Amino acid sequence: MKVSRSLKVAAAVVAVSALAANSAVAAVSITAGGSSFAAPLINACKVAWQTSTGNTLTYTTSSSGTGQTNENNGIGDFNFSDSSYTSTKSTVVHIPVVAAPIAVGYNLPNQSKDLYLSQKTLSDIFAGNVTKWNDPEIAADNNRTVSVSIFKKDSSGNPVKDSSGKPIVLNTVTKKVYYTLPNQNIRIVARADSSGTTANFVKLFNAQFPSVWSKPNDKTFINDFPGNINSSTNLGRIQTATGSAGVAATMAKTPYSIGYFESSYATGVLRNALIGNAAGGFAAPDAAGTSAFLGSATATADGKLTFNYNTTTPGAYVLGIVSYALVDSAATGDNAKAAKSFLQYVLSSACPTSAPTLGFATITGSLLDLDNKLLASLKA
Repeated sequence: MKVSRSLKVAAAVVAVSALAANSAVAAVSITAGGSSFAAPLINACKVAWQTSTGNTLTYTTSSSGTGQTNENNGIGDFNFSDSSYTSTKSTVVHIPVVAAPIAVGYNLPNQSKDLYLSQKTLSDIFAGNVTKWNDPEIAADNNRTVSVSIFKKDSSGNPVKDSSGKPIVLNTVTKKVYYTLPNQNIRIVARADSSGTTANFVKLFNAQFPSVWSKPNDKTFINDFPGNINSSTNLGRIQTATGSAGVAATMAKTPYSIGYFESSYATGVLRNALIGNAAGGFAAPDAAGTSAFLGSATATADGKLTFNYNTTTPGAYVLGIVSYALVDSAATGDNAKAAKSFLQYVLSSACPTSAPTLGFATITGSLLDLDNKLLASLKA
């Protein structure tokens, strides 16, 4: 199934029906956990949902690997993972209810210019083939003419879409960029834990540069890394941290570092890079670029997506991903009903999924139809 080429705002009726369905049962406390990537959105959405329903949700931020393990072991009322997997329980379903970009953050002291990175340069940096900030590859990306698509946005900064749901491109800006980059070692900060964010980040490299990134993708950067991560050239140059928050915190105190996380973590001294796409332009990690990219993905009947990294859609940000709610479709009772209600709420326009400050995009179109079908199939 082809995913809609955009992620339009979902109808508010979804939120109303979700809350109405949940009001028929006594207030309960539910638990969930897993993906740190999805955590900012989940924690933002749960406040109003709790107020409206009287239920409470405790979300424990960890990693996609933990979310998958928890779901296999029946821990929590649902869990989140940024990558799909084969569960040990046949009744577990994947529902892609969160969409957002993986940002490539960097810490270049006393610099305020945007950083442009082609997919090949990005791959070479994280593969350890480019180790200096003033390497000719990075210099070439940042001393040239670049094109950036400018999307139409509403007063809140959300992308405006046309009648087919496609983000509207107002114009394409072409400009000359100049950046004198420092003669400093690049310090990589990666996820230490089993992470869906890492899995999706490395999938781009697996797809585009398979001769370099040839190891099986197992969601752990130190295992996916090409070559020997413990070689003398890498010792002390590559650090790891747990969770997106841990990566961002480590980068903030590590000058000349680069890493990956959810875009809202780029605060203070951290900035997000623009990444090259097959349309010949560069795109920032925002809701519009994510929408443009995910519109070219395909979905299976059970909600698992396959991304098209070579899409020529203008403004596509090629590190847009989804986070899956992992739910036991056989679960029943008040907790299962509350969990279903919350996930319906996340998919609704009442949840601030497209808030620019969070960097998330709303699930809409045929993918939203699939999500609603999967939620309807739950026994709750």
